[in-house]
Amino acid sequence: MSDLSLTQRATEKKKAAPTFIPADGKVDQDLILSIYDRLDTGVWIFDFDEKRILWGNRKALEITDADSLEELRARDMGSDMSHSVQQRLRQYQQDFTKHDVSFSEIWTLYPKGKAQVLQVVMSGIRLNDGRMALLCEGRPHHEQQPETLRSAEALMHTTVMISLFSEDGHPLYRNTAARAASTDLECTLWDHFIDRALARKVMGVLSDKATTKFVAEVLTCDGLRWHEITIRRCHDAVTGKPAFLLSEIDVTELHQTKERAQYLASHDALTGLSNRTYLKERLLQVRQTAQENDLIATLYLVDLDDFKMVNDTLGHAAGDHLLQLVASRLKELAGNNDIVARLGGDEFLICHLSSPESPRPDWFGQALLQAFATPQMIEGKPRHVGLSIGYVHYPMDGSDIDELMRHADLALYQAKSERKNKCVRYKEFMRKLRDKHLSLKKDLERAIRANEFLLYYQPIACTRSQRIVGAEALLRWQHPERGLVSPDDFVPVAEETGLINEIGTWVSRNVADMQARLKLLDVAVPLSMNVSPKQLSDPKFLKRMETLPKETACNANEISLEITESVLLGDIPHAYETLMKLKAAGYRIVIDDFGTGYSNLAYLHNYPIDGIKIDRMFMSDIATGGAIVRLILSLATALDATVVAEGVETVEQRSWLSENGCNRFQGFLYSKPVPEEQFVDMLQAQIRAAAM
Repeated sequence: MSDLSLTQRATEKKKAAPTFIPADGKVDQDLILSIYDRLDTGVWIFDFDEKRILWGNRKALEITDADSLEELRARDMGSDMSHSVQQRLRQYQQDFTKHDVSFSEIWTLYPKGKAQVLQVVMSGIRLNDGRMALLCEGRPHHEQQPETLRSAEALMHTTVMISLFSEDGHPLYRNTAARAASTDLECTLWDHFIDRALARKVMGVLSDKATTKFVAEVLTCDGLRWHEITIRRCHDAVTGKPAFLLSEIDVTELHQTKERAQYLASHDALTGLSNRTYLKERLLQVRQTAQENDLIATLYLVDLDDFKMVNDTLGHAAGDHLLQLVASRLKELAGNNDIVARLGGDEFLICHLSSPESPRPDWFGQALLQAFATPQMIEGKPRHVGLSIGYVHYPMDGSDIDELMRHADLALYQAKSERKNKCVRYKEFMRKLRDKHLSLKKDLERAIRANEFLLYYQPIACTRSQRIVGAEALLRWQHPERGLVSPDDFVPVAEETGLINEIGTWVSRNVADMQARLKLLDVAVPLSMNVSPKQLSDPKFLKRMETLPKETACNANEISLEITESVLLGDIPHAYETLMKLKAAGYRIVIDDFGTGYSNLAYLHNYPIDGIKIDRMFMSDIATGGAIVRLILSLATALDATVVAEGVETVEQRSWLSENGCNRFQGFLYSKPVPEEQFVDMLQAQIRAAAM
């Protein structure tokens, strides 16, 4: 039995398992052994654990070509035993331990390399030490057709699981691989499948077809596995009754790889939410559910405020943690039938189903805002997470998914531009406004190529002498059809689209050229220009400003860069480092529209601030005593910063400023913004007047 193969032929035969016990004195043991030796059937006992034959009769010695029982018992049957045979023997040991059964099978033994084909009846026998051994009764099998023997060998060693079941699902035969996978000897065909409904469906198919093939989850001794199964209707060769022949291949790894690939293709790897690819299919399902149950389907497009700042200031790990936190929170708030998806970046979508009797149409969106009203823990620190939400109702705001998504995006755009109302429903005017912006964007791109921009200069004058002591460069657009366009009408779109970086490059170059020209004309005064947060965020901006003095021969010390307070409040990554390098390059740093944001002395003191411009809105404060302006002037003194008052329109305002220590003003009282040549004429006229 050192190397064997077998074909299981018959079903189980119930019989009592004998016990191998020495003679008790009442029967002569030698007589019993002589009787065994007279049998024409080989009888032997095999030790499962030791892989050795413990005892065999004379016929067993003949079958195994052994010279003596001692020589047979000394053989190590496991030394060259194949894995399939070892697996089969373990199955016998388990079956005999659990059940009182026997098997009749065809084995091929190879004693000393010579094939011996036997019909063997196997049963369990309990040894004196309590262990289960194998009792074999073998006779020569005379129908030794090559095909039969080879098929038996193949069935023994193949990894394909072959099983035969009766029409009512009871097992008739399992090869080695099938028995190794089976949870129990008595496991029926129906117990094999996890999905009983699938099993019934397969049986229904087999009523019309002879064969069917499918992949199903099955219960095995290794747990739940996925098998590719082929079932064929046939007849049992022993009884002639209808039966089912199954061949199975374990495809669990392939199935899991396929499932994983499908999951990755349809889900966001970071958050586990549905992604944009999978979203459209799911939205169609939700829309159908809404139609069938008379529900309102609402699409909420959610965007995180200042997410880029989190990435840039705290790092991408913190940004990823924030996205995971938001995703988890949104899933908690969503209903069982809702969809929560990440569309990309910091943009999420929730499709929420609600009853038409809901208290207010945006109640769920408001609930989302409320859920993030308190600080969230990010990297162990509490941090406010702001949301902007645009939403649409189906079918009121769109008839198909693409239209609903476009409208939700427009509503989100509106929500991000508002300070108070951060949950906005789509309205028709939003589409018209976006169309206008898109048209303006195309116009701006053409204007950059056609060089349609120009600079006006508004003088900055001394409150006492009323002489020009500086000027602010203000951008204008000479549109071929609309004429002169104010920056208020196009700069917001330029900021949104990123075109402000190209426009800003043109402005800085022309201001530098103007400063160099005024120096040559001997009428030089300090000039200032506005720098947007977008420009400061552009890595190329700093390098351009550092090389500008060499390229234009301008004096950087005579150029001020006007920034908004938001730059100092953490909205711009690396703002401090950028401003310090600009300061080192010679430029002056001035806060524009001071007082409209949130500033305090301790915060401002950390930055290289050279000047402050008081916003025009505070000029009306002068008429009621000027307490706020006095406070700003005191703050500027503490910072050792120069002050320019903007929007001065009356003599009374100028006189008050002069009396209270503000030495510079800017506004229509002195001059509105003028073209470049007119400004040069004003400076030259001032020089001539001083010489008279």
